[in-house]
Amino acid sequence: MSTPLNALLTLHAFADAGDPRGLTSVCSAHPLVIEAALIEALQTGSIACIEATCNQVNQEGGYTGMTPVDFRDFVLAIARTVDFPVGRILFGGDHLGPNPWKHLPADEAMAKAEAMTYAYAAAGFGKLHLDASMACADDPTPLSVATIAKRAARLAIAAEQGASEGSHPAPGYVIGTEVPVPGGAMEELDVLEVTSPADAATTLAIHEETFREAGLEGVLDRIAGLVVQPGVEFGNANVMRFKPEEASDLSGWRQATGGIVFEAHSTDYQPTEALRALVAGGFCILKVGPGLTFALREALYGLDQIAGILVPSYTGGALMRSMEASMLAAPKNWAGYYPGSDEEKFVQRHFSYSDRIRYYWNLPEAQRAVEALFEALGERDLPETLVSQYLAGVYDDVSAARLKPTARNLVIASIRKALAPYSAACSRG
Repeated sequence: MSTPLNALLTLHAFADAGDPRGLTSVCSAHPLVIEAALIEALQTGSIACIEATCNQVNQEGGYTGMTPVDFRDFVLAIARTVDFPVGRILFGGDHLGPNPWKHLPADEAMAKAEAMTYAYAAAGFGKLHLDASMACADDPTPLSVATIAKRAARLAIAAEQGASEGSHPAPGYVIGTEVPVPGGAMEELDVLEVTSPADAATTLAIHEETFREAGLEGVLDRIAGLVVQPGVEFGNANVMRFKPEEASDLSGWRQATGGIVFEAHSTDYQPTEALRALVAGGFCILKVGPGLTFALREALYGLDQIAGILVPSYTGGALMRSMEASMLAAPKNWAGYYPGSDEEKFVQRHFSYSDRIRYYWNLPEAQRAVEALFEALGERDLPETLVSQYLAGVYDDVSAARLKPTARNLVIASIRKALAPYSAACSRG
């Protein structure tokens, strides 16, 4: 029987045969996003690939306070509530490397990165993106590909040991990184440089040679993906859509080389036709994260306005004011990313495509505000006219009686609307 790990490792075979299959990789730690992703995968009969980043989840807790074991158990608990088969979940670790500790000297940062990668593998994460591309405190900038590959090999050794000692199958790997750094661009974008075939070939060749020298010959067949820049990205206020013709040389190199597919990061907000074109071009692993919490925030803010209309004791805008207070009280997760005037920063804090507000939903005061919103609306059916006004994306399903318009249902449905283009792009039909 095929497993989620096998599905990852055989992506290249379908692409090499001219029948590419896609894999949606959901990178989020928000419980409602994970629930929506599992329901979407259940309804479409697909694998649920759920990933955590090195900053979200690590052996020190990350910004979510969760270790890899904690995150795994957190997702499994949600899966049980929606009757999702746990055997169809592929857990992934994204940008595993020294990024959380890059302020430290390289030796210290890499020791922590190795411990983190070991912990991910020991917890049963089967898809590991090894990314040692970031310069540490005593490193030159930028790092050479050779240095990046040597550090990736160290991480792979830790992962192999972790998987073995955790009694899990040996994991599949993704190598390489994208530009800009994780989390999206800070500026408005108008031009992106697509990875050249020469750079992709160099990255792959040096990693393979370095892994062999490190005694990792057996790992090479499990390098499933190479992260490249296909020409997709989002800034605070705009989205660069995929243009297949600009990545045709890169796609041609992959097809001629075979044995690997591309992983595309920052595919958030791409329309269905762009995602389908990515998969067709060999960019078979589609990462999405901020676009899903953006949809979550849209839905919650819409419900916040509806509650203000329907519930006398609830003041519309209460959730937004609470989130604004939280972001102003702890600005480190947005202050360096949102330029402009105070008015422009206010808009970006709440409505930026980069969605830095996602770092605040797990705060106790934010959770209380969301709970107060759900409690105010309860299980009542919300008027479809108000759904049309404030949650237009799911209005058709409500008006056609395909969706019961309770507050929670509307949030899950809104996130699934953001996932639907990925399901369409990754389906075989």
